[in-house]
Amino acid sequence: MLGLSLLVKRKNLYQSCWHGAPGLLRYPEEPLPCFSLPAPPLSLSPCLEYWKIMALLYYPAFYYPLIACATVRHRAGYLLGCLLSWCHCVVHIWQKADCPQSPKIYRYYSLLSYLPVIFCLMVLSLWYPALLVRSFTEWEVGAWGPKSLSLGLDEREDEGREFLGFPLVTSHPSACNPEARMIDWLTSDFGIAGFQVPLKLVLSVTMAVIAVYQVALLLLVAFIPNIQIIRAGMTKEITVLLVQFGLIPSENAGGIPGDMEKELATVKHYLWALEVCYVCSLVISCLLTFCMLMRSLVMHRMNLQSLYRGAVLDVFYHPHELRPSQQSLVCWMSFASFQTAFTCLGLLIQQIIFFICTVGFTFLVAIPLRSELLAPSGWEWAWNDSAVSFTLSPPYRRALYILTYLLFPINVLVGVLAGVWRMVISALYNAIHFCQLDISLLNRSVELFDPGYRTYCHYLKIEVSQSHPVMKAFCFLLLQLPSPEGQTVLKPTDVEEGIQLMQTKKVSPKVSKSKQSRARWCLAYTLLNNPSLLPLRKTVLADPTANGTQNSPAKP
Repeated sequence: MLGLSLLVKRKNLYQSCWHGAPGLLRYPEEPLPCFSLPAPPLSLSPCLEYWKIMALLYYPAFYYPLIACATVRHRAGYLLGCLLSWCHCVVHIWQKADCPQSPKIYRYYSLLSYLPVIFCLMVLSLWYPALLVRSFTEWEVGAWGPKSLSLGLDEREDEGREFLGFPLVTSHPSACNPEARMIDWLTSDFGIAGFQVPLKLVLSVTMAVIAVYQVALLLLVAFIPNIQIIRAGMTKEITVLLVQFGLIPSENAGGIPGDMEKELATVKHYLWALEVCYVCSLVISCLLTFCMLMRSLVMHRMNLQSLYRGAVLDVFYHPHELRPSQQSLVCWMSFASFQTAFTCLGLLIQQIIFFICTVGFTFLVAIPLRSELLAPSGWEWAWNDSAVSFTLSPPYRRALYILTYLLFPINVLVGVLAGVWRMVISALYNAIHFCQLDISLLNRSVELFDPGYRTYCHYLKIEVSQSHPVMKAFCFLLLQLPSPEGQTVLKPTDVEEGIQLMQTKKVSPKVSKSKQSRARWCLAYTLLNNPSLLPLRKTVLADPTANGTQNSPAKP
């Protein structure tokens, strides 16, 4: 904030500094995040710029408490979240309903750009009341009773068995229901029981999706209104010019001005086709980007599960040490930014490629076929030619060699065409998968030269080394050591997500200790046999004295 203030002061007091370069905040007069102000006089412009600097604190000051209310896991937090989400949602809807149009870019751009924010606020407005109602209906009747505790122990046991690679045997009452099986099949790629996707990964994908929407909206409002204006303002004089250049087919070969109604309708039809091609290419690009992001989530889950089991070579081509470092920490911090930037850039590349392809298909195939400018006999000739099958059965090997030598120049030309096709396929594949950081666009031997994939590898190192579920369970068991009387300790049956545990006030004595013992045995067996933990295990101490105890004084 101090640096921004100094930039404003430098701009106002020292105009010749830095050769008159404008300050950081010299942009057109724009409204503040919550409300809009009328254009102030010249003397109040510095104050308005300071207000804009303070407006940068709007999002962390208002939105961070809105998200933090869910982490408290208390009724008061849920109640505060309800109030904040409702207030934010009402203010945004009221503001956009009061002034839906804006003069910048497009009259409805401001309204359309705020749709993701309004949608997220509406989801939170429904989610927080649901959490509040569930807290009243479950906690008062003892939802964390013996049944839930036993279920938590079963989840921990299944978690340990899953890390070791053992098959999980689950029985669902709806297994025979075809609708339930269809839902399970549709959701099997995006989530499984006993596995929690990291929060930073979910936030990065969410920000990438919102960024894709904003970029697609900018591309849409920057092209479609302009092409509509051009189509509405098309005149006969411009049509005559296009006919004379040979861009528009016309019965009047010389392009003499006259009755050009048919040619004018053709020009408007071509512009409409161009508009449709642009919209279709943009929709295809957005759908492919969204599908690649969902596939990236599936790959994240598979890679994390493999690294949890210690199968490093199943994820990386070379063996890696899953230890945090300075570079890993920096990459972990910039992972969400890289994901958003790569996704937006991939969307732009896909839009250009698909727009060119759709325009070529429309104006070279669809429109000529519709106008009957392309002779049907050409298609019949191409079909008959492709249906002919050449069979080569040389009686001798020498004849095959001679024929290969004679066809060498022709094969060179065919190879050039195949090389061009290979370049096209490679470019299309890389453009589609550009937003996926979990795969490298380079060869396996040089994949670390890919900055996106290198950032993803370091991100996995931090996630696995700092949030391993077995490590969380082991740290919890370390906290369950016998304590002096009068001190409250956590109960070993308080389980959340199979590993992260919650505090309870009352524990029923009817809980079977066999399940606790079985869960602890699975955890201990996992700690002993997990390959990712073996390099980090210390060797046997040479001194037989127990670690942490003082040596007894020497006897006289």
